[in-house]
Amino acid sequence: MKNVPELRFNEFNDEWKEEMLGNILKYEQPNKYISQELNKKGNTPVLTANKSFILGYTNEANYIYTNLPAIIFDDFTTDNKYVNFPFKIRSGAIKILTHKKHNIKFVYYKMNLIKFKLGNEHKRYWISEFQYLKISSPSLPEQQKIASFLSTIDKK
Repeated sequence: MKNVPELRFNEFNDEWKEEMLGNILKYEQPNKYISQELNKKGNTPVLTANKSFILGYTNEANYIYTNLPAIIFDDFTTDNKYVNFPFKIRSGAIKILTHKKHNIKFVYYKMNLIKFKLGNEHKRYWISEFQYLKISSPSLPEQQKIASFLSTIDKK
């Protein structure tokens, strides 16, 4: 059986390829992007990957993350957020994920479809498990069209 979704845009008919997230995304340790200050106002948002997302702001000028877009991934909870603006983070538990040759917004949407059950142990999930999970992905033009469509829906 071919690896294709039931519903897709008419102009695409290639098979989707299954790949591990660790082969799709590269990760960066956040240490140099950790903010030492947290204010109600400032020049740069300080982020977390959980529901609060923007924890506050900083006026620190060094080591602001600008290789955008990116996904921030909480290594202990697997919460993640798509980020398309310069930022700093608050915790070393955050992995900063960037694309290799994929549309990162598409990968972000696919990651959020993964049904991942956290265990009872306190561990870092990206290196131990999450990077080995597989997702199916189409050609880059189809990824871009899907990501654009889903972004439009998100805005409504």
